[in-house]
Amino acid sequence: MDTLAFKTHLLATCYMLGLIWFVQVVHYPLMGKVPAQAFVGYERLHTRYTSWVTAPPMLLELGTGLWLLLQFPGHLLLWGNAVGLLWLWASTFFIQVPLHNQLSQSFDAVVHRKLVQTNWARTVVWSIRALLLLSLW
Repeated sequence: MDTLAFKTHLLATCYMLGLIWFVQVVHYPLMGKVPAQAFVGYERLHTRYTSWVTAPPMLLELGTGLWLLLQFPGHLLLWGNAVGLLWLWASTFFIQVPLHNQLSQSFDAVVHRKLVQTNWARTVVWSIRALLLLSLW
């Protein structure tokens, strides 16, 4: 597949793939090392700053992913990609965001552990989507 929309979509997905692996393996686990008295301030800054590096590529992924479906409506792999993409958005806003909201009130080891554990699914889905898209290139 050799369209600007596809290349843009692939680039945004690969960017998010690298970011999600960094977050999963390094960033989220280290959150548990932040001193309790500093955690709320840290978490609030984390969520504010993280949106600057996640929102643009996620929106780009969403827009180009939907555009590709409109351009190639019968392409089953693009439908699989879109299902994964929509699942990622749902997981982000219905699981990860509420967990971050809880952590922005106070550190809770159970909530932190749940954040790390549930993020593995997003890491796997982004990985699968990247491989799927690379197979189309």
